[in-house]
Amino acid sequence: MSQPPRTPEAAPLEDPPDLHSVADAPQGNWVDRLAPAPSRPYLRLSRADRPIGTWLLLIPCLWAITLASGASGFRTWDLWLALSCGVGAFLMRGAGCTWNDITDRDIDAAVARTRSRPLPSGQVTVRQALIWMVAQSLLAAGILFSYNRLAIALGIASLALVAIYPFAKRFTWWPQVFLGLAFNWGALLAWAAHSGTVTPAAVVLYAAGIAWTLFYDTIYAHQDREDDALIGVKSTARLFGSNTRWWLAVFFSLTVTLFALAVVMTLAPNGNTLALALGLAGVWAMGWHMAWQMRRLDIDDPASCLRIFRSNRDAGLIPVLFLAAAALL
Repeated sequence: MSQPPRTPEAAPLEDPPDLHSVADAPQGNWVDRLAPAPSRPYLRLSRADRPIGTWLLLIPCLWAITLASGASGFRTWDLWLALSCGVGAFLMRGAGCTWNDITDRDIDAAVARTRSRPLPSGQVTVRQALIWMVAQSLLAAGILFSYNRLAIALGIASLALVAIYPFAKRFTWWPQVFLGLAFNWGALLAWAAHSGTVTPAAVVLYAAGIAWTLFYDTIYAHQDREDDALIGVKSTARLFGSNTRWWLAVFFSLTVTLFALAVVMTLAPNGNTLALALGLAGVWAMGWHMAWQMRRLDIDDPASCLRIFRSNRDAGLIPVLFLAAAALL
């Protein structure tokens, strides 16, 4: 009796989508290793597997708190302000990234680096993502309402920038400006929460943060330069092309100059030369770090762009340490 024909051996099944890490997330991040499987798509929507964005949103808040404290003196309230800004940055960055992924789901599906994100890969639905975005926003609102009225008004006003940013790359070559406006709004909000007002120095500090964002996000955008060109997405990386290093030097110079001006405007009137020297030393050290980034950057190597982009957490924290020391004086 003849044996029945053998069927081809079935290919091994792939892991369920919710077990996959996102392509541009750090390998072995805590979400992939430790988070319960059902929560992973939502944490990935919030970029919890990539904390660099939370740092870049928080750092301008810390600049404002430490610099404003240098003028008025450090208060116990500032500890709560720094802690609450950290939690708020995590929540609002998560809500903003969720909104960004909702609006960009078709674009993300066409880009190799982003097609593994939860929405284009089908790990969550648009409705689920919207619910998650609202939940994060409501939690952040609970923190915001612990501040004074001016800070609350500024926090509410920031929602317009958050809403517009994902669409900027569709109508302007400068979407990084809109990111800078949104990501550095915390400098104004935290200053208002600390002092009850927004001074000219706070506005100058805000402008310094915008220039810094143009610096680091232009570097980040070079990862997707070729894919963006294919699908028609605009960015400063595509706009500048081979002139990128010259533009980075411009943004670097603006960041350092405006930051130093904000420090002088805030600390010089106090007559405390040591505090002023510490503040300016922190700005100089940040500038040195940014110059180091430019020397190490290879805009044609996506891995180099990502590595240098992430190093801006350290660059931004350097003046926080110096300004905190100045405030304690």
